[in-house]
Amino acid sequence: MSGHGAPTTRLPDAGDLRVAIVAAAWHEEVMDGLIAGARRALREARITEETLVRVPGTFELPVVAGALAARGYDAVVALGVVIRGGTPHFEYVCSAATDGLTRVALDHSVPVGFGVLTCDDDAQALDRAGLEGSKEDKGHEATAAAIQTALTLRGLPTPG
Repeated sequence: MSGHGAPTTRLPDAGDLRVAIVAAAWHEEVMDGLIAGARRALREARITEETLVRVPGTFELPVVAGALAARGYDAVVALGVVIRGGTPHFEYVCSAATDGLTRVALDHSVPVGFGVLTCDDDAQALDRAGLEGSKEDKGHEATAAAIQTALTLRGLPTPG
């Protein structure tokens, strides 16, 4: 299981950032855990305004993340889960979501926290969902990464 080597930094006060969460609807228990983890990270960073938008599935995350980035959010957190099945659907959805979310970040210069779980089975997803008994909290991790990157972008020097 991943997680080894993860940073242990505390989130700075980022109360003035506008952060949106876009979350898929599939796999409700896992998604509830991911959203709860994202909300915990927002609270830790003292971000009080929350925007949560739900979409049908992971495939729909990039288009809504792009719309949120275009509307002026400082960061977007994309949360979803794709469980491997017996068809190539897994590869197509995972690739489309990853490529699409990367494009959103680069096209808009807005950090996109990547909280899309790509798992072989339900047990792996539950283990990463930040639920009681989970080994990892990927919703929190994705949100923390987006917040920290937004602050980094804000602090970049202007050439002079």
